[in-house]
Amino acid sequence: MKKEVGYVSAEERDEIQRLFERRNGLTELAKILTPDNDELYERLVADMGDTATRFQGWWNDKSAKYGWESAPEGHWEIDFNDCKIYLITN
Repeated sequence: MKKEVGYVSAEERDEIQRLFERRNGLTELAKILTPDNDELYERLVADMGDTATRFQGWWNDKSAKYGWESAPEGHWEIDFNDCKIYLITN
């Protein structure tokens, strides 16, 4: 089930969109990078961890700021076109 629970500003949307795209790009890079190059591999792992932390922090901060409805087995999604936030549940 998909339920609209709020919205964010265009600036807030842009922030999470950059993190979303960075996370996806790092995930794709991880698929082709091997641990043979220790330095690059370690940088990738560190960047993935930092990006994941910042990504989750954005959701935590905005949900606290706006008081979005949540559900134990649910998660939020954003529509990058209109800045609306949806609660997704099974």
